[in-house]
Amino acid sequence: MRRMEFKMERPGLLEIGQEISVTEGLLPSNYYYTIDPALAMSANIPFPKRLMSRKGVVTDIVENDRGFYVTAEFDEPDIK
Repeated sequence: MRRMEFKMERPGLLEIGQEISVTEGLLPSNYYYTIDPALAMSANIPFPKRLMSRKGVVTDIVENDRGFYVTAEFDEPDIK
């Protein structure tokens, strides 16, 4: 299972165990992913580490001094 972290700006938008879908965005040298409908966004992901799945499940939500972070699992091998 591949895990990916997303930044969420407000609490309560997602719940642990919730199935999500993501949209892929393209930058000149990276990809980024948004949990639909614009609930949370990933960091920039290098081309070789592209996410192939578009569906996942929320496994954790953490609040720290920088905001809310959502961890989601996708059904594909983890890329090191």
